[in-house]
Parts: sequence; C-alpha cells; structure tokens
Amino acid sequence: MMEGRPLARRRRLASLALAWEAIWPAIWPALGLLGVWLTIALLGLPLLLPGWARPLLAAAVAAGIGAALWRGLRGFAWPGTDPADRRLERASNLPHRPLAALTDRPATDDPVAQAVWEIHRDRALASIRRLRVGLPRPGLATRDPIALRAAVGLSLLAALVIAGPEAPERLRRAILPPVAIAAAPPPMRLEAWVTPPAYTGAAPVFLDPAGGSVSVPAGSRLQVALSGGTGGAPELQIGNNAQPFRALDGRSFGAEAVLEQGARLSIRRDAQEVAAWTLSVQADQPPVARFTETPGRAARGLATRLPWQAEDDWGVATLVAEIRLKARPDAAPHVIEIALSGQPRQARGVSAPDLSAHPWAGLEVEILLRAKDGAGQEGVSAVAAIALPERSFTHPVAQQLIALRKALSVAPDGRADARRELDRIAAAPEAFEHDTTTYLAIRAARHRLVRDRRADAVGEVQDILWETALALEEGRAERTARALAEARQQLREALQEAQRQQQEAQRQEQQGGERQDRNTEQRQETDRRIQELRDAIRRHLEALAERLQRENAEAMPFDPQNRLMDRRDLDRRTDRMREANRQDRTQDAERELAELEEMLRALEEGRTARNEQQERRRQQRQRGEQQMGVVQDMVQRQTRMLDSGHQRAEADQQRREADRRAQQQLNRSPWARPLPQQDQQQQQQRAEAEQQARTEAGREARSQRALRRALGEVMQQFGDLTGEVPPQLGRADQAMREAQEQLTEGQDARDAQQRAIRELQEGARQMAQQMQRQFGQQDGEGEEEGDEPGEMMGEGQGQGEGQDQAQEQGPGRDPLGRRTREAPGAQDTGSDTRVPDEAEQLRTRRLQEELRRRGAERERPQDELDYIDRLLRRF
Repeated sequence: MMEGRPLARRRRLASLALAWEAIWPAIWPALGLLGVWLTIALLGLPLLLPGWARPLLAAAVAAGIGAALWRGLRGFAWPGTDPADRRLERASNLPHRPLAALTDRPATDDPVAQAVWEIHRDRALASIRRLRVGLPRPGLATRDPIALRAAVGLSLLAALVIAGPEAPERLRRAILPPVAIAAAPPPMRLEAWVTPPAYTGAAPVFLDPAGGSVSVPAGSRLQVALSGGTGGAPELQIGNNAQPFRALDGRSFGAEAVLEQGARLSIRRDAQEVAAWTLSVQADQPPVARFTETPGRAARGLATRLPWQAEDDWGVATLVAEIRLKARPDAAPHVIEIALSGQPRQARGVSAPDLSAHPWAGLEVEILLRAKDGAGQEGVSAVAAIALPERSFTHPVAQQLIALRKALSVAPDGRADARRELDRIAAAPEAFEHDTTTYLAIRAARHRLVRDRRADAVGEVQDILWETALALEEGRAERTARALAEARQQLREALQEAQRQQQEAQRQEQQGGERQDRNTEQRQETDRRIQELRDAIRRHLEALAERLQRENAEAMPFDPQNRLMDRRDLDRRTDRMREANRQDRTQDAERELAELEEMLRALEEGRTARNEQQERRRQQRQRGEQQMGVVQDMVQRQTRMLDSGHQRAEADQQRREADRRAQQQLNRSPWARPLPQQDQQQQQQRAEAEQQARTEAGREARSQRALRRALGEVMQQFGDLTGEVPPQLGRADQAMREAQEQLTEGQDARDAQQRAIRELQEGARQMAQQMQRQFGQQDGEGEEEGDEPGEMMGEGQGQGEGQDQAQEQGPGRDPLGRRTREAPGAQDTGSDTRVPDEAEQLRTRRLQEELRRRGAERERPQDELDYIDRLLRRF
C-alpha cells in the first residue's frame, strides 16, 4: 500500500463518523428516557412514592433504556474500508472513485499499459492530498423536528441546579429502597450548677463532672441536667435522700434541689455512680447593727446625731432607726430610714435627721437600729436613751403652745386639759398681739380636740400648734425661709434618688444586663421639686421686701449692682437645673443647687452682689486651678510613659545589636556555632523577652487609654467652667489616641507621646491665660491698694502670658504661693486659710464618691487604680 499514514488516519476518522451517524440516532431514545428519569429523580419526585415503588420505577426505566438500546443497535455493524473511502470521496468531491484506483491492478503486463496506469495512479494520489472527512451528520433533526432533545437537556440542567449538593443523595434515594438504620445513642452529657440566692449577688457555681468539693451559701438551688447515654432514668442522691430525675424528653433528664445543709451529692444511673461531689453549705448569719458612739445632739444645729455601723456576710439590704417614746412604750415608733449604697457587706456612717419639729422633740426617747439582709433576717442594736433636741421659743404664747403639744404626746387622752388650756390662751388675745390668724388657729385646734374623736386628730392638732408657734416666733419672713429650706432639702433628696438610680443602672449594665434609664415619674418628680424651690425663693424674696418696708418705711430697692438675685437669675438657674435633670446630669443639677444655696446663704447674711461675684469667681478659679493641676499630673504620667517607651526601644536595640554581633561572629567562625541546646535556650530567652515587651506595650496601651479618658473629663469640666476648651488639649487627645493605637499594634509610640506632652504643656498655659482673662487675680492681690475688680481684670488682660503664674508670688512666699517663715513680719495667723463652704464640701464629697466608685471597678488598668488610690489617700 502506497497511500501512507495520512490516508489510513482519514479512513479511521471516516469510519468513526459513519459509526456515529449510525449509533447516535439508534441510542437517542434510550438517552432521552434516561434524561427524563434523571430530571424526575433530581427534582425529588420519586420520594413522593412509597419506598417499595422507587426501585420498581428505577428497574422499569432501566428496562426501557435497555429495550431502546437493543432495538436501535441490533442491526449495527462497524463500517469497513469501502464505506469509509466512499465517505471520503463524497466529502472531498472527488469524482471517478480515485481511492479505488489505489487498490486496482492492470489486467495485462503490457509495459505501455503499465506506464499509463502509473500515470493514472499518480494523478489519483495527487487528488488524495485534498481528502476531507467532514462533520458527522446523524440526521437527528429529521427524526426530532420539534427539538425534544433540547428540552430534555435544559430540564436536566435545571434539575441539577435545583438539587445542588443534594444531587447524589436524591439519586441514591430514587434507586435504593429506604432502610431503617438504628442510630447510635448520643454520648452522655452531664451539666450541674449551683445558683446562690439572688440577694447574695454571687455568680452560679458550675460543678466539674469529674467531682470535687464545693462550698455554697445556704438556700442555693442545685440544678442538674443529664442527656444521652444508655440506661434508665437517673437518680439524684443528697446524703441519705434520693430523688428521681424528671424526664425532659426521651433521652434528657433534669433535677432540682434546694441546699440547706452540707452533704455528699451523687448521681446514679442503673445502679452505677455517674458523678459525685462533696458540698459544704455556708449558713447565712443575721446582720449586725450597732451604734459606734452614743447618739446625741449634733454639734451644730438641731439635728440628732446617730453614728451607726452595720455588717452582714452577704450584704445589708435595709437599715432603719426606730425611735420610741420612753413615756409611752406602746406608742407606734417613729422610723427613720438610713440610706445605704447598694447592699454593702460592711458600712458605717453618721445619720443626722432633724427631729426638732417632731411632736416628741424635747422628750426622752429610746433609739435602736434594725438591720435586715436579703434573706429577711434582722439584727437589732442595743437601745440608746436620749432626749430629742428641741427648738427654743422666746414668745410666751409659743412656749405655752409647745408645752401643750408635748403634753399631748405624753398623754393623748388628756383632751379636756388641753381644751381648757387653749381656752385660757384664746381668752387673752393681747398675749399674741390680737393676731386674727393665731386666734383662729387656736380655736380650730380646740374644736378639733372636742369634736373629732379619731386617734389621728391629736397628731393633726399638734401640727396646728407647731405651725402657730412658729408663726408667732418667726413671722412671715422666717416662715418663708423655713419653707425654702424644706424645698431645698426635698430637691436634694430627689437628686440623690436620681443619682442612685443612675448608679444602679450602670451596675446592671456592667453585670451584662440591659440598662434601665430613669423613669419618667422620677424625672417629673425632680422637675416638680425644682418648681417648688423656685416658688419658695420667690415668696421668700417678697417676704424680705415686706419686712424691709416695715422696718425702713420704704420698698426694697431694685439695684442690679447690689441685689444678690433677681428674677432672671432665678429663672436661668432653675432652667439649667431642669435641663440637667432632663439629660440625667444629676451632678450638674446638684452643683447648680449648691451654688443657689450659697447665694441664698449670702442673702441671709447680708452680703453684697460684688462680694458674692468675687466669691463665685474665686471658687471657679479654684476649680480651674484644680483642673490645671490635673493636667500637670497628666504631663508627668505621660512623661513616665515616654521614659518607659525609651527603655523598651533601647532594650530592643540592644537585643538586635547582640543578634547582629552573634551572626557576624558565626559568619567569621562557622566552627563556633553554639550547641543545639544552647541555641534553643537563646531562642527561648529571645521569645520570652519579646513576649515581655508585648505585655509591657499592652499595659502601656491600657494606661494610655485611661489617661486619654481622664483628659476628656478635664476638657469637659473646663469647658463647663469657662465655656471654651483650649485647642491644644484637643490635639493632645488626638496624639494620645494615636499613641494608644500604636501601642496596641506593638509599634513605637514615642513621637505621638512627645507631641501629647508638648500639647498638654501648651494647653496648661492657655488654661492659665483663659482663667486670668475670665476670673482675674487671686483674692487679696491688688485690692488692698483700692483696685476695683474691673481694673484688675483689665490689668490681667494686658500683662499677657505668665501673669497667672506670678499672681501669688512675691516677697515672703514660696513658688507655690505659700507664706514662708522667713517673711518679714509674716507670723502665720491663719489669715490666708479659708474654711471650705457647703458647696465646696458637696463637690468634694461627690468627687470622693466618684473616686471610690471607680476604684471599686477592678477591671480598670492598674496604673489608673494606683492613681485613684493615691488621690484617696491624699484627700
């Protein structure tokens, strides 16, 4: 054969094309049936049939596919060489069957015929080089004119997309019948925990399934849950008492029990012990309450001083003082509730209630303390006998009315004697200046004693007698001042209650619960107290004006330079208090109340508006100086953190330098390579040093965050004080934030810390200049020479930077402005020592309470906790 390999390859391809043209139309019905069944199976339709019908359907489909294949392929024979040559000739458009000439032979051996045949054969070979196989043409379109094959293919593709990863499982379930396989039982899981009583505030104690010893408070609830495993219902055994578990479902069980005494706890199942613990129960002791000192009258005022102490193993829930009249032990006691911060385990303090207006004032009473814990147990202190402080009256009729009031307290049944005494007083109206109001009050008390036989009528008559005695003793101005004091006290109590609710909400949020804001009722109550205070101040000012008119025969002049408080100032302060109350800023409301009380006290003492303004400016200046001191302390703390950063950087540099020298030494002397054990030890030391550096950087990041938070508080307070925050403090806050982020990521934060120090120092200078512009010089500087405040302010503005630092320096004073012993004629007489007023004391108490609260939050950074401890020890 001379046709070569190309012709043979084309013949094979032509045979394959002919075979495909014969096979594809023959197997198409079987493939179409298979595609329809696969589509149905992937869509999950066979799952709707009973389990036994699924394999039958699969078998029927398989039989149909086999029958279709047999029917289509039964007459198939593989194409030979001649059909392949004919296909090649047709596909290549070669006439006269040139491929047959390759296999033909001349009939004779004539040389001329042989030569002609060779020429004909060469021409045939030349035409063979253009042979083409052509694409197969099975002619399926003529048998499927509506393209059902495309519909089957698209349906199968859509079914595959719908089935997704479940396609193999759906095909398997469409072929195989469902077989119920018994699932292996899940492993046994045991959970046991003890929940202490809610009043203890203790967290639940989870018991180790391996066993052990646990100590819990009495009254704790044990809860056990057991699931999985094999066997019957388990049994809970506490000591000698057995308790079966209750079934939660087929394989889960649960049991609960209250632990009142210690015992061995075990869980048994099918006569086998699953787990066991030894529980010891701590008995809840009753609280203890005692007087730390003998109760008595306060050093100042008419308050009753009650120094108390209470303690309980799980916290004192309530503490009250019960006062009983010694002359009438069977009378209902007067109860005074002593406020506690939460439920402290140990607490002590001094309560100073003002009982001078109580009907028992001036009488012998017995006082005891009664403490109660969360379990309802009570502890009672020893009884202390004192005489309640009473107010002294100088008006004769007032003295008689108070004596009658005390007599009714001792003997409430002596109405007849009291009626005769009231008749005697009313019969001499000249004793009370023929005052109609006093006469009507005496007659009303007399008729109520006679006609009202209720037991409460005696107390109502005592109230009338008290009010009448006060009216006689004080007059209207004193009555309005007393009403004003009561309104101030009620508002202060309302603000304290609001602050207590805020602290309780913050404590609930820290413990993982939902924070509950102040309710509307409490906020409305505080607003009502603010309005009552506002009305009381207005009435008191009117009463003072009337008294001044009576005494001086002229109305109170309205001079903005001399009058302490006008209506606009009152409105501004009460509006600020209301706004602070609406925004839950109780500390700001208390500060406004303290300043308002200071103004009222100045009014009572007769100060001028100029002195009050200077005093207020001095207080503001002192607060500003305190804030400046805090900023200076921040500079020192930031400097220490920068020093620590330098030390870490130097240690890191030394470590890298040591590694570099070691590597160079190794390169110069390869035989000096350390032993594997030494190399491992060096790597371990290097890893420990890096871990220590990361730990130190994390601690520095937390300290930086705490310092930045403190700076934010200072900025807010200084803004509230002056109305403007130096921009340098804002840039310092930004630098601190960058330093915190860099320390958290383990990067070098020295540049940001240096910028923070510079901005803090510049911010402190700006704070000093701003305080100088707003509040002027210190008291006593320049005023001795007759300078007016306005002149001092102008002088302070013109002197520029550094004035605030030199305003308290001079001969006889140290750099901090304190008087030295070497000053000429500077004997220390205490003239420059000032006793803090009530507003400053209130603010100091609030600061101390806030520091103690933050110091109790042990999750704060250690540096911040140490700083708070130093402040508490100092103040």
